[in-house]
Amino acid sequence: MRDKVTIPAIQARKHGPKITMVTAYDAPGAKIVDEALIDIILVGDSVATTVLGFEDTLSVTVDMMIHHSAAVTRARPAALVVTDMPWLSYHVSPEESVRNAGRLVREGGAGAVKLEGGRKRIATVKAILDAEIPVMGHLGLTPQSIHTMGGYRVQGKTVVAARDLLADAHALADAGIFALVLEGIPDTLAQLVTRELSIPTIGIGAGIHCDGQVLVFHDVLGMQNQKMPKFVRQYAHLADSATQALQQYGADVQSGAFPDDSESYHLDKNVLELLLDTQKQGLD
Repeated sequence: MRDKVTIPAIQARKHGPKITMVTAYDAPGAKIVDEALIDIILVGDSVATTVLGFEDTLSVTVDMMIHHSAAVTRARPAALVVTDMPWLSYHVSPEESVRNAGRLVREGGAGAVKLEGGRKRIATVKAILDAEIPVMGHLGLTPQSIHTMGGYRVQGKTVVAARDLLADAHALADAGIFALVLEGIPDTLAQLVTRELSIPTIGIGAGIHCDGQVLVFHDVLGMQNQKMPKFVRQYAHLADSATQALQQYGADVQSGAFPDDSESYHLDKNVLELLLDTQKQGLD
């Protein structure tokens, strides 16, 4: 059994070994991720599109994130559990943001929270940190800003945009976040951010130069048959395997091949004889 992964342990990985992070949204998923020795479990607001059937991440609430975070932490993973703060849970005021972050920790069991945005979120980040709640940042393609960005588009492609992102990264690091997710940005920009910051960066669609990588559980395992983003590598195709397994189950039920004798319970021979005798006497 490995030791619990802590915030200082993640910070110490700035110069290697690389950090691994994968999403999970329930206890079985958390157990699988943890048994694979992944460093960080992200209870992502991607639960909206991956599990709950929404078209974007804007529909999930704090209560939903608490529900899924608590399911993950009940599996007692050694991995550090980081839970996303959903849209509008940290946008109204620092005070409300602290309350919501606190609920994710107290009720959801999270070891840290993640929020999107740069310099405009500094007051909020500092308030949450003042409450002794560790914060992970998230820059680049930030899914909660889908309407502002006009869709899921690569960010930081112009000089102005790249400079803004770099300034945001420095501001967040100076505020005290322990790690920074970089999503959907050019690999050379991610390399520059990673080189300039003293905290670890974790990439998703940001190239190889980050201090770690994160992917969605269902994407890595191929649990949905749909077009994947360019940056996703599928290490299995479980949706196909699951469909085939269920088709075979249906066929076995129809043919009578399931259940067989080994999958059925049996009365003791003496009990069966007594039962049949009793039934016979009742008919007489």
